[in-house]
Parts: sequence; C-alpha cells; structure tokens
Amino acid sequence: MDRHAALAYALAKPGAWPDSPWGEDHDVAKVGDKFFLFPSGGDGPGSIIIKNTATAIEELKARYPEHAGPAPYLNKSLWARVLLEGLPDDEVRELIDDSYEIVVQSLPKSRRPQTPEQRA
Repeated sequence: MDRHAALAYALAKPGAWPDSPWGEDHDVAKVGDKFFLFPSGGDGPGSIIIKNTATAIEELKARYPEHAGPAPYLNKSLWARVLLEGLPDDEVRELIDDSYEIVVQSLPKSRRPQTPEQRA
C-alpha cells in the first residue's frame, strides 16, 4: 500500500474528510475537526503519520524498528511516522483503524460519526 491508497482507505471511514491545511499537495484525513492520518513522502510508497496510545506507539516502534519512528512536530509518544515500503497492507489498515478510533473517541459524543449499524 502506498500513501495515496492509505489516504483513500482513511477517507472511506464514517465521517472522515480530506483537508489541505498546508496546500493542495498535502492532503490529510480528519474526523470531526481532528487529524487522524498524515500521508507524506516524495517518490515511492512514502509514509503515513498515525496516532495511537503511548504503549501502542512504543510497541509499534519495537515491532517495526526499520519502519516506525517519531513523527516530526507532533507528540512523539502519541504519534508515529510509518514507512510503508515492505509493510503488509493489513498492518497499515490496522494502524489507520486504530488512529481513527482513538480520534473518534476523543470527540464529544454529539460530534462522533455514526456507523451504518448505529443509524439502523
């Protein structure tokens, strides 16, 4: 999976929307008014920046030391930059899912997106 596919996956989540706070070439994924995915990189698959718990970020860095590292300009214990080349797609989707869920849970209940099951 490359950064474009990661962004498309993130934007398919309930309530997710694209924003370009730093210009057209720097799309990010938000839910509510909060970021949950920053894709980045030049040529090749690039990387993503995702949010998780401090424990999960440390485990991620230990499990994939060649792929996961600190996220520039963000809280190093809650955000990680993940290089996508060679990382299994299911791992990438799980990281995006976790980031999304953590951010959704931080939103006030009245602003959380509803899943199709909740609407039924």
